[in-house]
Amino acid sequence: MDKRRLGSEGLEVSAIGFGCMGISFGLGPAADRRDGIAVIRAAVDRGVTFFDTAEMYGPYLNEEVVGEALAPVRGQVAIATKFGFAIDADGQQTGLDSRPEHIRQVADASLRRLGLDSIDLFYQHRVDPAVPIEEVAGTVGELIKAGKVRHFGLSEAGVRTIRRAHAVQPVTALQSEYSLWWREPEAEILPTLAELGIGFVPFSPLGRGFLTGTIDQSTPFTGSDIRSSIPRFTPAARQANRALVDLLAAVAARKDATPAQVALAWLLARRPWIVPIPGTRSVQRLEENLGAADLELTAEDVAELDTATARIEIQGDRYPAHLQRTIDR
Repeated sequence: MDKRRLGSEGLEVSAIGFGCMGISFGLGPAADRRDGIAVIRAAVDRGVTFFDTAEMYGPYLNEEVVGEALAPVRGQVAIATKFGFAIDADGQQTGLDSRPEHIRQVADASLRRLGLDSIDLFYQHRVDPAVPIEEVAGTVGELIKAGKVRHFGLSEAGVRTIRRAHAVQPVTALQSEYSLWWREPEAEILPTLAELGIGFVPFSPLGRGFLTGTIDQSTPFTGSDIRSSIPRFTPAARQANRALVDLLAAVAARKDATPAQVALAWLLARRPWIVPIPGTRSVQRLEENLGAADLELTAEDVAELDTATARIEIQGDRYPAHLQRTIDR
């Protein structure tokens, strides 16, 4: 698979990464550990060198699975993980916590679970308004000097926060939601990243599965599936948003591809420093997703998708209200 460079500090990764969250967290009960390890190793076999996890996914379970799965190829792949949430003894997320002492504690714990000497990319999971971003960036900078972290990243951060953090410690990548059904980053985020030389890692590049065309208004979601609480996934919203999937399907039919491949290829065509991280529990879906790296969209294809999607009014917020409040603006 082709490689792409994130940031200006030399982090080179596969053009499509692997988002590991759904193996253990967020999309219903955790997958069987052996199955999770198998799909991660299948991704390695197919050329993926960039894997994304977080202490919050489980909590903790996902880092353990990722660490075990990638143990045979340590040093040959890049692993990103995250800090920034407070987690109680029962494994419940109780708020944000990016105090310097907590960042250091999370780094040490993540290194143990992942079996690493150094974290390749350490993201602040969400901006903590109680801690100046300069302190956060400075603390990660100290971890970089100590050899425990190689690169600093931010997640769901706004332009002002990105600039303040980057002035203290170079930001290698921003991870935020971006896809054909969430294009807000195009207004301010992408120009800022281009100016500062920061890479972009879109999570949920397939709209949490919706853009694959396999979800309709009757698809059930259990209470442990975060989509059961997301306004964009109410049956009425799914029905209204189907127009976007129909558009992808039409382009896919012309390209001998799938809607998911078109959605990922569109992201790859946006900028050479964009690395989407679709996730899956299925080797079949993994192969489908990675096939997007070989799908070439012409400038006319991209313009068609841009123009057509701009006319589709997507229904429903992308987070429930309590999570929407954690997004930095």
